[in-house]
Amino acid sequence: MLHELGFGGMLFSPLVVMIPMAFVLASVTRLALHHLDWRRYIWKEAWFDVGLYVCYLALIIYFFGS
Repeated sequence: MLHELGFGGMLFSPLVVMIPMAFVLASVTRLALHHLDWRRYIWKEAWFDVGLYVCYLALIIYFFGS
């Protein structure tokens, strides 16, 4: 179960931490694919980036949500 994060008397959603984590992982993966020159095999790069971000976010929520 996800619980709120308390900071300075204010409550924040745990997604405040999880969303940047997924963004960093997706960015590192995107840079690695670009460095290895594997980006040319991806048909629609924008959709791939969004899908990769959503998959990373789902994995982070799955692992840290329980």
